[in-house]
Amino acid sequence: MLQIKKRKDGAIGIRFMPTICFYQDTRHEKTLYWIQEVLGIGYLSQRNDGMTELRINGYRQIRDILKSLLPYIRFKKLQATALKNACDILADTTFKMLSKKKLQKLVNYILVIQNENYGTKKKKTQEELLTMLDLTP
Repeated sequence: MLQIKKRKDGAIGIRFMPTICFYQDTRHEKTLYWIQEVLGIGYLSQRNDGMTELRINGYRQIRDILKSLLPYIRFKKLQATALKNACDILADTTFKMLSKKKLQKLVNYILVIQNENYGTKKKKTQEELLTMLDLTP
């Protein structure tokens, strides 16, 4: 997923947060520990609903992981490609240096990802995202 998070520290007040999430029933969580060990990154947490999740954050880490995994991804390939492309932009530029064109691309990537996530309940509209980034006319 790619989220825009409000931020109290810093002059901008927001940040982009890319995340790769792997979920597994807690009874079978060993696979998540293996993935974490192989990738050498991420943190595990057990949820109250009997699921364990592995979350990985960081522009460069996610970009590199997805670059390696994309040829093998069968499901969620559209989302993975959009997230990798967003991380390509974010890893190479500070937020203050992002042009309006690049911010618009990031909004489009967010929309692609959330439209492909059938479980997403809190979908933001394009207008809401543009307003958050001060890109409205």
